[in-house]
Amino acid sequence: MTTQHLFVLATGVYLVALAIVTYFTRATPRRFLGALAGGLAVAVIGVGVEVVFQTLGFWHYPSTEQRYGPLLMYPLLVLMWAVYSLIGWRVMRRFGWRGQAVFLSAVTVLGTLRDYLEAGQALGLIALAPGITTVLVDAICWAGLTALAHGVMRLVAGPSASDPLARWPCPGRLC
Repeated sequence: MTTQHLFVLATGVYLVALAIVTYFTRATPRRFLGALAGGLAVAVIGVGVEVVFQTLGFWHYPSTEQRYGPLLMYPLLVLMWAVYSLIGWRVMRRFGWRGQAVFLSAVTVLGTLRDYLEAGQALGLIALAPGITTVLVDAICWAGLTALAHGVMRLVAGPSASDPLARWPCPGRLC
């Protein structure tokens, strides 16, 4: 199976995941569009992140010669971070900022492990430079891009407590 086939397959999986998460989170159309906008922001910023960190030698993609990732990766990023945004939105609605911090930490750790174990070692999609600095840079990218996606969704669709399904009013709190 080629790299392009893997990206097409993963895109199909994330389309299904997005549909399921949208259904179970009971996201409104505005919240869904906000999540897609957050995913799009991550994909656009992600190109710049790839160029910077490939130029600095932290990682590269063996399947491509450009200073950014394979082109089929970016639509996949839109879908991935739309899913993360919707899940993060529900966590924020239910558990507040503490829950959001735990969610962001979990996505950061799992995303970094995914890059090293799945994309790097198992599939060979990315070649990561050795060392703790690369791990930290990758983790910061995961945390920052996830926070960006959630922030853009909040700008488009409003705070989580403003939705009709919010569990509690949010006076005096930044929700």
